[in-house]
Amino acid sequence: MNIYLTGYRATGKSTVADLLAGLLQWPLLDTDQLVEKETGMSIAEIFSSLGEVGFREREYQALCQCSGLDKHIVALGGGAVISTANRDVLRGTGPMVWLTATVETILERLGKDPMTSSRRPDLVLGGGEEEVRRLLEERVPVYQECADLVMPTDQSTPKEVAGKIVAWLDLQPSGGR
Repeated sequence: MNIYLTGYRATGKSTVADLLAGLLQWPLLDTDQLVEKETGMSIAEIFSSLGEVGFREREYQALCQCSGLDKHIVALGGGAVISTANRDVLRGTGPMVWLTATVETILERLGKDPMTSSRRPDLVLGGGEEEVRRLLEERVPVYQECADLVMPTDQSTPKEVAGKIVAWLDLQPSGGR
């Protein structure tokens, strides 16, 4: 069993995944980082040179790799679960935790992240609030469909969110069940 963290960008997937990995003593994988390592490019560079289709193909390969492992914390890219093929690869290999945040919180976090513009591509409409609202409108139904647990991250620290996930899964911090 793996634990998958999904949700829109800047909802805390990477941060919470790192904390979960530490609590449970499980290895951490971030699918965006796997794709970047494989290609030697940032996500923004991949989108620019290979397009979204090229990125999504590499993302699928990373998900196949992750789903074949056991006892890993996997931070998924924000759009990873949009593809039916991706959802099929992950289904049955571990619970999906959907991290949520308000549009305002997402924009605030993106604004504070110095890596946002260099690593993350604008996906539609040149970015900004309109992009966040539009993509959330499209993605929320899919996130809801996939989620075994929904964790709002607006009013909790990443450490609190990680602790709530461990408690929900009834896992011991040592990594046992």
